[in-house]
Amino acid sequence: MSASIAVPPGDLRQRCEATSVRTAAGDAVYEDGAVVPAGPWQPLTDDLCHQLTPSADTADATLVELVRAADIKPHLLTAPHVTALGRADSYPNAATTTPNYADGRRIGLHLDNWDKLDYENKARGRRRLCVNLGPGTRYLLLCNIDIQAICRAVRPDYATCYPHTDDLRAYIAAGLPLTCLRIRLAPGDGYLAPTEYLPHDGSTAGYAEPSTAAFWLGHWTRGAFSPPLLARGGEAG
Repeated sequence: MSASIAVPPGDLRQRCEATSVRTAAGDAVYEDGAVVPAGPWQPLTDDLCHQLTPSADTADATLVELVRAADIKPHLLTAPHVTALGRADSYPNAATTTPNYADGRRIGLHLDNWDKLDYENKARGRRRLCVNLGPGTRYLLLCNIDIQAICRAVRPDYATCYPHTDDLRAYIAAGLPLTCLRIRLAPGDGYLAPTEYLPHDGSTAGYAEPSTAAFWLGHWTRGAFSPPLLARGGEAG
């Protein structure tokens, strides 16, 4: 299944670009085997926009939505299903942002595993809410293919496995196709994304200011943080 992004295609084109990926090796910045954007970034094609458009049947738990901090009501962050994950500071001009805290090297595009779900249930995990607190602009990086499809391609035992970032790395090492998307988030912008289901990371590439992001996990329904970020014609700088 492809990623599904609940933003009108014309608006998505204004803030989203795409590229292929590569495997890092012998790089002091990245773990060996890390999957990273290859560049250069390109505008979205008509076909890719169509693939990313959700349908009425798209499950809420697998949907990507964009939000504004100003539209987040306090009760949405204090419901029983919500877990606050804290904040993360990102250096400026970083192609990806998440480090391996054991040695400081970045892990590249990866899969979250807060809910410890197996293959069968991976699409039912909580979505992550992220808000860019600034001062700099940042990106959400997303792979266009979900981890269940990736596991089916590389694991004979996929039906009983617990999907992992290593499965993404095996998929790319096998030369299989994958597109990385980047969605621009100005300070005050945020996203809801199934980060247990879609490989992802953050990025501050091309921006001279650092960025701090705040994170929560929860089972929010589609449109809970409406009005959507771009439905009102807003555009991040």
